[in-house]
Amino acid sequence: MQTAKDLLKSKTKEVWSISPKKTVFDALKLMADKEIGAIIVMDDDAPVGKEKVVGIITERDYARKVILKGKASNKLMVSEIMTPMEKLYVVKPETSVEDCMVLMTGKRVRHIPVFDGAKFVGLISIGDVVKSTISSKDMLIEHLSNYIGGTY
Repeated sequence: MQTAKDLLKSKTKEVWSISPKKTVFDALKLMADKEIGAIIVMDDDAPVGKEKVVGIITERDYARKVILKGKASNKLMVSEIMTPMEKLYVVKPETSVEDCMVLMTGKRVRHIPVFDGAKFVGLISIGDVVKSTISSKDMLIEHLSNYIGGTY
């Protein structure tokens, strides 16, 4: 059974973050440059190495809290539209991929931060979860086909 930790191993080690004091435009530019749909918001007042997650900003936050309300992304701060830490759904590294899928679909979120205790260890997306699930199902189908076909 695959876990959130396994998903993180297969991804690049780089997790992009932004300060809550940056503009929403800066966050959108970073998302576009890195071809990602969400950025972790880190407290930039903390000492180096002790940064803490204060929230997440996603394309959905932008669409619902900026565009639909007729606001300008170059005037709003990330802190004004981010989803704060206390409202985030999070998982542990040992959480199964299936449980991640249930949480994401049940709560209708596309990105889930992974925390080992209080330490942020990575971010998984619905795409990561779906890709892993499809791969596992494909492998099972192949094994069953080989069993039925007598190639074992």
